This record gives sequence, structure tokens and C-alpha cells, in this order.
Amino acid sequence: MNRKSIFRKPLKVLLVIAGIILFCAVTMLLWNALMPAIFGLPAIGFFEAAGLLILSRLLLGHGRFGNHNWRRYHYLREKWANLTPEERKNFCEQRYSGFHGSKENSNTEKAAGT
Repeated sequence: MNRKSIFRKPLKVLLVIAGIILFCAVTMLLWNALMPAIFGLPAIGFFEAAGLLILSRLLLGHGRFGNHNWRRYHYLREKWANLTPEERKNFCEQRYSGFHGSKENSNTEKAAGT
């Protein structure tokens, strides 16, 4: 094992911890500068800011541990690009009928006055 590899992993861990601490401190400072003045909310401490960040990550689902809808979006975009115009039209009609019922039913309901 060379000398560089011994220090890389602990250095990365320290940088990640320092980044988390910095992000929590910035969140605390922004909250304390803005929220009490704007909304009359109380000031928060460092660990409350950390809890707020964790809660927002859980609720909003951003980042590495969150929801990965971007993968599904790219899959659907690629699939849409490979469809022929007729297949696109059929797909749109199926989606429309799934949300609004079949077109025949909606036309007969309009004609009946409902």
C-alpha cells in the first residue's frame, strides 16, 4: 500500500463531514436571518437545522437517497422518440381514455345533457 492511498479515504470522510457541517451551519444562519424577521418564527440551533435538512430530504426526496424519477423520465423520452406517429396517436388516445373514460361514453353523456 502506498502512502497516498492510506490518507485518501480518511481525507474524503473528513471532507464529507466538513461539508455536512458547513451546509447545516449555512441553513441555520439563513433561517435565523430570514424566518424570524419575515414570519416571526423562533431562531433555531445547529442540530435543529440539521434535523430540518434531514426532514426536507425525506419529504422532498432529493439527492442520492431520494426518488430517482429522472431515470424513468429518460426511459420514457427514449421510448417516445422510437414510436411511430401512429403509435404515438394510439398511446395518447389510451392515456386520454384512462384519465377521462372512453371518448364514446363522454360523447353520449354530452348528448344526453349530463
